Amino acid sequence: MRAVPFARAGLASLTAPGTAPLAGETTVTVSGAGHNPAQGIYVALCVIEGNVGDNRPTPCLGGSNGSLGYSHWVSDTWGGQFAHSSPFGDGGTFSVQIKVRQDLGDGYVCGETVECAVVTRADHFDTNDRKYDVHIPVTFQ
Repeated sequence: MRAVPFARAGLASLTAPGTAPLAGETTVTVSGAGHNPAQGIYVALCVIEGNVGDNRPTPCLGGSNGSLGYSHWVSDTWGGQFAHSSPFGDGGTFSVQIKVRQDLGDGYVCGETVECAVVTRADHFDTNDRKYDVHIPVTFQ
């Protein structure tokens, strides 16, 4: 898998694999820079609709249960105090691992019934703020 960078104009950058194995589950490394440390983010594989920032990426693999490794919470407030969470590094950087798979459950199958991407989005303290959305579309092959 090769890493694919994406930067949103005036915002943060994100690097994640653009492809993943078709069968089973795999762990990928996702890194970012330039994020606002005052705003926590989630990193996860999610269904996307429209352009970046148009709609909240949802549903996401693993749902709201961060204990399974399908998502990671990056936050300077509580990051590092829970499983699959960490604080930001200098300059709003992070490097985390998440699990991905093609079938998100409930009929959501990446590349077949929906389009999916590895995303960052504002955490539960500001979940409707789309300015923190960054997407890397993922193809399962």
